[in-house]
Amino acid sequence: MIDIEKEAARIAERGESAPRLARDPVNLPMINNWLEAIGDQHPGYTEVAPPAMVQVWTMGGLHGQRSADDPLGAMMAILDEAGYTSVVATNSDQTYHRYLKIGEHLSVTSTLEDVTGPKRTGLGEGWFVTTRSTWYVGDEPVAEMRFRVLKFRPAGQPASAPEAPAAQPEAPKTHVIRPSVNRDTEYFWEGCRQGELRIQRCGGCGLLRHPPGPMCPECGATKPKYLVSDGRGVVYSYVVHHHPQVPGKQTPFVIALVELDEGVRMLGELDGEPSIGQRVEVVFTKVDDELTMPSWRTCADR
Repeated sequence: MIDIEKEAARIAERGESAPRLARDPVNLPMINNWLEAIGDQHPGYTEVAPPAMVQVWTMGGLHGQRSADDPLGAMMAILDEAGYTSVVATNSDQTYHRYLKIGEHLSVTSTLEDVTGPKRTGLGEGWFVTTRSTWYVGDEPVAEMRFRVLKFRPAGQPASAPEAPAAQPEAPKTHVIRPSVNRDTEYFWEGCRQGELRIQRCGGCGLLRHPPGPMCPECGATKPKYLVSDGRGVVYSYVVHHHPQVPGKQTPFVIALVELDEGVRMLGELDGEPSIGQRVEVVFTKVDDELTMPSWRTCADR
């Protein structure tokens, strides 16, 4: 049996990992791509970078590998071995000391700050793992980030080393990550069960938006309605997911951000080869009696 708290203490005692140098210096082309992706039209980012980009500069890329002394990677491996094989990020706090200038070359270090558990959550039993990353220009710290993830054993999955045979429980639901359903989103998932792609519409000004929420950002009304989409649109952007493994899915798979003909954008898995501007239509897949998932396929009459 793995003593998770003891292993966490051992990793934490290592202290700060060795600095990992960014692949590229802070540069204007990447800044422009970032601004376009998030819709920021601020004219001031020509000599300095948006502070929230700090993590971008030291990302490892598609084929990046964690260093041997990376505390998050080490803790993930221990929890995987203990049977906590699924992961979801829970929160992140960043602190910026100054703007980063074009041409500056960053490095990043990381420490294990806290491991708490086991905790019972809606996703299953798990451990909360908190790391702290610090970005440097030379020896000068320029930003920090506290990052927390939940490593969990999906509900219905048995422990890796049960102490004794137990009575067979009721068969668990299909092994997939299930969406969080609340009073703001239940109309959407009910629509999926009925074969309808529903878009939230403000009961006051009529604004369409997705994902849904309790209050209209335009007029402040709190009585949303919905319309039924035709379920067609174009691929606005997409990612091909290779890692980590996702319960119930075979990697790689494609997640596409589709701009519907009604004007809102919606995420979903895409069947087939993706391309920007590709015409797609919604498909509903029944997972079980309670969950039907929307996804995308190429329009037959494109």
